[in-house]
Amino acid sequence: MSTLEIWLLAVSLAIDCFTVSVTSGIILRRIQWRTFLKMAFFFGFFQALMPLIGWFGASRFNHLIESYDHWIAFALLAFLGIRMIREHFKDSEECSFDPTSLKVILTMAVATSIDALAVGISFAFTGFNSIGQLFSPLIIIGIASFVLSIVGNLIGIFFGKRFNLRMELFGGLVLIGIGVKILVEHLFL
Repeated sequence: MSTLEIWLLAVSLAIDCFTVSVTSGIILRRIQWRTFLKMAFFFGFFQALMPLIGWFGASRFNHLIESYDHWIAFALLAFLGIRMIREHFKDSEECSFDPTSLKVILTMAVATSIDALAVGISFAFTGFNSIGQLFSPLIIIGIASFVLSIVGNLIGIFFGKRFNLRMELFGGLVLIGIGVKILVEHLFL
């Protein structure tokens, strides 16, 4: 793979992180650098870690991982999405979906990085024979997810303030939509 192809792959993997970050920024409504950096770190970390895990497991566990990874991603994203939709219908004082919560951030990071596991499996079959060869692609994937996560949060805050949006319903539908997309891609494509 060329460097350009790796960057394109990295940006493609980071789109889910970007979308979830936009939604989180809209919900937060103000800049919270600590939260943004924590979210970006975990998104980047898991996006880089999952291909490594996929690459390691490709020769031994390919048939096990491939058969249900899409269901795990769908379940995690649907769970978060349904939770956000429920929050939309509560009074704003009752809302408990908290994108600053470490548990929520970790769940979103894992759910949005499941696709990267499949990328790692494909790395094993496309000429990446050592960890040394994987180092550059993994760093690029992590950086792309980190940067797009921060940009997504900032864009979300801008639109949240500008249009006074309460986006739990939209965000929940987006998360469920991402989960359905992953499921459909794995089941039908």
